Amino acid sequence: MDIRIDHGSPTPPYEQVRLRIAELAAAGLLPAGTKLPPVRVLAADLGLAVNTVARAYKELEAAGLVETRGRLGTVVTSRAAGTSSQAQRAAAAYAEQTRALGVAPETALALVRAALGL
Repeated sequence: MDIRIDHGSPTPPYEQVRLRIAELAAAGLLPAGTKLPPVRVLAADLGLAVNTVARAYKELEAAGLVETRGRLGTVVTSRAAGTSSQAQRAAAAYAEQTRALGVAPETALALVRAALGL
């Protein structure tokens, strides 16, 4: 994830993290359903305190931009990614059905591309 902290900025580090994740999601670089790194991992990567990243995630969640799913981690919501929740559910249902049918992921993607005319 492309996040850089400007320690000379008047914007607090947690806000820089929050804003950048929101920007990446809105730009489509973090599509709906993307799992964010665990708080401790991102904090270590950015050289920040765990509580700083935890606050950023908490504020993103309060805004409805991410959702924490317990042990499954924190994921980007369809709201953050600008994708309708109905489209996200349809994609999840398709993935579940193709897995149940034993279709290889590459084949499932090829089927979608063909259906979309890509």
